[in-house]
Formats: sequence, C-alpha cells, structure tokens
Amino acid sequence: MRVLYMDELYDMIRTGGVQSVIDEAYRVCGTDLPTYVSFDVDALDPVYTPGTGTPEVGGLSVLEAQLMIRGLGDMNLIGADLVEVAPEYDPTTNTAFVGGQMVFEFLCLLQASLQQRHKIPHQGKMGAIQKLFRTS
Repeated sequence: MRVLYMDELYDMIRTGGVQSVIDEAYRVCGTDLPTYVSFDVDALDPVYTPGTGTPEVGGLSVLEAQLMIRGLGDMNLIGADLVEVAPEYDPTTNTAFVGGQMVFEFLCLLQASLQQRHKIPHQGKMGAIQKLFRTS
C-alpha cells in the first residue's frame, strides 16, 4: 500500500507536474497487479469541495484530480472509492457534484480495466458489460 500525503504530493506536482504522481502510481502498482484506489476528497481545495471533514486549504484542483485518475487507465484496476464527502457541510452542493464526477471517472476506468482483462473490444456505453455478464 502507498499513501501520498499532501506535503509529498505538493512537492511532486511542483517539480514534475501531475504526471509525476501518475508515474509514482505505476512505479508502485505497475499494470499487472490488481489495484484498488482510494481517493480522499479532503485532498481537493475547499473552494471546490467545502463539504468534507478536514478541508485542505491549497489543495488540488478538480482538474488535477481528474487528470491523475484518468492517468491510471492502463492499470489493472479492480475497485476504487471516494471518501470524506460530507454534503451536510456544503450548502452549495458543490461537494456532491464533484464527488459524483470523481466516482464517474473511476467507473470509466473500471469498465476499461474489465474490457482489457477480458479482451472485450469497446462496444459503446453498455455493450462490454452486457457481453461480460451474458448468461446464454
């Protein structure tokens, strides 16, 4: 297991950009090991996600987080989660919208990972999933 704390993440982004974070993920997990990713919404700046338990002023932008997640597309992703979303602390509902988008990003990666593992060609929105779970 590898945890990136904010001070290390800041240094990585400052010196090597978002790609350096993606490279570290591949260094640890490669493309073959089954990989589970957990993303803490506290890492995002509270201007985007004020509804969280521990806001991190100066945190990541939503775009930086999306680029990091999208950069994991060649991994053997078996699961993901998003933690610390607390909509009751956000009267603007931005946290819920951003949280939903992050989950969508992970779902897209999970589908792509399933397709790669089972050698299923891209078939539109649900074609690959339907083929994978077809009973007849």
